Amino acid sequence: MQALGVDKRLPVRAGRARKHGAGGWIKKYAPIYLFMVPTFALLIGFTYYPIGSALFHAFYRWDGVNKAFVGLRNFEQMFTIDPNFVSSLGNVLRLTVFRVVVAMTIPLVVAEVLFNMRNKHMAYIWRVILVVPMVVPSVVLILVWVFIYDPQMGVLNTLLTLVGLENLKQIWLGDARLALWCIAFFNFPWVSGLNLLIYIAGLDAISPELFDAAAIDGASRLRRVFSVDIPMIMGQFKLIFIMTIITQLQNFQDVLIFTRGGPGQATYVPGLVLYQSAFLYNKMGYASAIGVFLFVVIFTISVINMRLIRSSVEYVPEAE
Repeated sequence: MQALGVDKRLPVRAGRARKHGAGGWIKKYAPIYLFMVPTFALLIGFTYYPIGSALFHAFYRWDGVNKAFVGLRNFEQMFTIDPNFVSSLGNVLRLTVFRVVVAMTIPLVVAEVLFNMRNKHMAYIWRVILVVPMVVPSVVLILVWVFIYDPQMGVLNTLLTLVGLENLKQIWLGDARLALWCIAFFNFPWVSGLNLLIYIAGLDAISPELFDAAAIDGASRLRRVFSVDIPMIMGQFKLIFIMTIITQLQNFQDVLIFTRGGPGQATYVPGLVLYQSAFLYNKMGYASAIGVFLFVVIFTISVINMRLIRSSVEYVPEAE
């Protein structure tokens, strides 16, 4: 009977324990979630709400206050009426292809050189030297390059004069044939920055056993790069590829500071058209449509990148 009595009391005690446990959970974790409320509020207010607003107002003629539904007319205007936007597509395509090729090759070569340096102390010093420019604001770097391209006092024309090539002096940013490529060559020689760090981190993560196996097989340094290094850092390639494309499709500050889209329409990019439409001409609805178009393009490229560009070899480090 005593055992039965104990059994009868067990559900009551369990119920009380569950009730007490729920109250204790709330009392324990509620402050943590309360501290997260400001973060979520700012995230919703400054990230998700603008995205939703752009999606909604892309189908309206909207000046920030008054709006009228126009359906797909804003998207039609992009490709049939606005010459700046049509020109910007070709310009951003050239810039993107050029900078993707640069971002995926030159930093990789430098990373391989640093990774294979026998003097690791010197390799570390070179890493620091090449990463330091990251702390300099990009606007400052752009202004330095504006001075380099200056036709009167610029470094480029001055050097051409010193070496006796005055006939090659140009109004670099004022020539429609050269302006876009001058912007593309901004930040030459493209060896420092985040891409270099990503490649070095990927190379450092490769198992030394793979290098030993390549050495035993008699593989040369160049053969090891193509047979071991590149397949093992394919994830870094994917990351840099999509990051560079997203950056180029969104970026317009280079063009804004260098040429403001000129001369003529020679250096317009979609981001600059969006900026001018919204804040110069007060066409918020049209600017929203451009933003939606860029979002669709970036999303599509991201999906293709994730689906098609895959590593042929996947290496998972063993747990120590």
